[in-house]
Amino acid sequence: MDNLLSLLIALIFLAGFATPLIHKLVGKKTGLLLAIVPLTLFIVLVLELLQLPPRESALLQTSVSLLPGMDFAFRIDGLSLIFGLLISGIGTLVLLYAAFYMAKYERQAHFFTYLTLFMGAMIGLVFSDNLMVLFIFWEITSVASFFLIGFDHHVDKSRQAALQALLITGFGGLCLLFAVILTGNITGTYVISELLEQSIHLGNHPQYYLILSLVILGAITKSAQFPFHFWLPGAMQAPTPVSAYLHSATMVNAGVFLLMRIYPIMGGTMPWKYGLMITGGITMFLGAFFSMGQRDFKRILAFTTISALGTMILLIGIDTTSSLKAALVFFIVHGLYKGGLFMIAGIIDKTTGTRDIYDLHGLGRQLPLTAVVTLLALVSMAGLPPMLGFLGKELIYEAKMQLPDVAWLVLPLSVGANIMMVAISITVYYELFFRRKNKAVITLKYRERELPFYFLAGPVLLAAAGLLLGISPTFLELPVGNGLFFMGTLTESIHLSLWHGFNEVLLLSIFTVLSGISVFILRAPITRFIQKMVRWFDQWHLPTLFAQLINKYLTAAAKNTNLLQHGYHRFYLLTFFLAVIALMGLQIFRITEIDLPELAASPIKIHVALLLLISAGAVIYAVFSSSRLSAILAMGVVGYGIALLYLYYGAIDLAITQFLSETVLMVLFVMVIYYLPSFAVLSSRKSRLRDGLISLGVGTFITLVVLKAKFLNLQTPISEYFAATAYTEAHGRNIVNVILVDFRALDTMGEVTVLILAAAGVYSLFRFQIKTLKKKKQNKA
Repeated sequence: MDNLLSLLIALIFLAGFATPLIHKLVGKKTGLLLAIVPLTLFIVLVLELLQLPPRESALLQTSVSLLPGMDFAFRIDGLSLIFGLLISGIGTLVLLYAAFYMAKYERQAHFFTYLTLFMGAMIGLVFSDNLMVLFIFWEITSVASFFLIGFDHHVDKSRQAALQALLITGFGGLCLLFAVILTGNITGTYVISELLEQSIHLGNHPQYYLILSLVILGAITKSAQFPFHFWLPGAMQAPTPVSAYLHSATMVNAGVFLLMRIYPIMGGTMPWKYGLMITGGITMFLGAFFSMGQRDFKRILAFTTISALGTMILLIGIDTTSSLKAALVFFIVHGLYKGGLFMIAGIIDKTTGTRDIYDLHGLGRQLPLTAVVTLLALVSMAGLPPMLGFLGKELIYEAKMQLPDVAWLVLPLSVGANIMMVAISITVYYELFFRRKNKAVITLKYRERELPFYFLAGPVLLAAAGLLLGISPTFLELPVGNGLFFMGTLTESIHLSLWHGFNEVLLLSIFTVLSGISVFILRAPITRFIQKMVRWFDQWHLPTLFAQLINKYLTAAAKNTNLLQHGYHRFYLLTFFLAVIALMGLQIFRITEIDLPELAASPIKIHVALLLLISAGAVIYAVFSSSRLSAILAMGVVGYGIALLYLYYGAIDLAITQFLSETVLMVLFVMVIYYLPSFAVLSSRKSRLRDGLISLGVGTFITLVVLKAKFLNLQTPISEYFAATAYTEAHGRNIVNVILVDFRALDTMGEVTVLILAAAGVYSLFRFQIKTLKKKKQNKA
């Protein structure tokens, strides 16, 4: 059992990579077959839940060691268990749902590959016991979501929405990476279990504010909080199964999970409290308010999702046992009703061809099962009994009323958001299933009796789960209690009940419902007002401003690139050599403590002096030659002269390499020279003088550095280490080879990789050219 969780996570990724093969074998039943993997994980987690002892912080821990400090460690505790159950459970239903929804789409294998990899990344994220591993899975979710949101890549809006989501969540991912690195440097470990066991809290550290700011940025970008909320409505361009999974219980809740996970390490401070409360409160109200001004069913669900995420962030910021309990319960509530509603939006879209709630009407008789399931889900979203959403709303009100210092602000925002939730729930159901319009009856492409059971199973089971847990919420006491125990806030056993008696919270709920009904009755003028507000806000339309910001950035980058990457090779060389002179000069004057021995002239062999003179003369001749061939031959003389010097001083391998490279270069130059234009002098006298001075400067500084380095006495020369360990550890007698293959293996591998890529590029160009020539011959024939 210890390694079962790791095996199941690995199996999900293996299934994702094997999806193209699976699709070739089973075709349209790919989703049905893939659903077995998350279903197995769901069953395992349910069994773990049944044997989970009360107040047990970690039931199971397992790890796979890959690199030092990078153990792929996983743990099951109350918090990860709640998230894991929803991710695997809803993931199973979404795969079943997608098997029919995506049946006529092209590239089905790609879709299921992306979705399965995303699922594996989310499972790995919530069960990670290592902050660095958590970040890796965090980034995989961003990349997989990019492909899922932009699945219809032939549509411009889909591509824009995918890029927008990737850039925003990618920015948050970089912030999270910096926070994780800083945390690991401060604490000396990335393992979450060790941080908890040592009761480490960063609140008193000087870098706490920086780390907290980075973590909050990572969380609010992922969870679509103001002012980064605008990427979520744009992501509705994705196929509906993607919205039902990513935007109900998985990706958008990753930020919520992150804050809960690191709460014992960073939570409980004033910056934590007010930073999350302000962000969450604004997001909660704006999401609910603007949902009333939408027509597309999925966009309505997107804005209500933004509001729900803001509510959870706000509850985490309130920072009490009641608020954290409400956040955990509301996470379950939201995942159940929102996942079902997104699937219902897809069912209606499939059967009618539209998602505009004001164009649809009278679907109650034609889609009776969908009508019942939608009613249950919307009742839960509105927070009405007997659904679990009623309990969630009660807990939220109770938590917010316990804040005497800020309740005057938080409570009205919460009540206002819930009033709009009630109103939009009634509006959606009335427009879809009740209202009769003076239009022709909607012609259904599919009827429910013609739809496969696995297409309807998702919303039916999720609505039934919301109803069952609403009637018997005691089933949630154990996992929620363990989740709170993990966060260090549980002081006594929790009790969940649908009925809390006649109290202030109930009165507030009644007021919310009555006000929501009033808003529904007056929805026409209210909707027009909200739409005017939306149009007014459009002058600061955040997606447009974001796109403009990216375009300006690209324009500025292009100008800088054109300034530096101008295409003149000689200026590249001048820049390089000037930088060399500057760095060499800095190095010469920085190192001052050098013991200079008594200098004495060493004997010089006559043939060495002749080689140096011939090489120097060849260089001067190449510079002033007016013939390309003569200059090339002169440079060859220089190369062969250097090779002879290597040979004289015993560097046989270097001499052989130099001889071979010079020979190849000479042959290539001679082969190419006849295809070059006529030789011409293109530089002026001043430019040649400038080039000469720079060349002399480079030569002078390099000579000085070499001479100074000769007398620099290092305490432990690296050459001694190479000589001592080349044979004993690397088992090689040729020290140069050992350095290249063992001591500098990564450098060599990088060089080999560059050569392989260059060769592949050359091969591709030749292949393309050959194909082009063949086509030309065929056309002529």
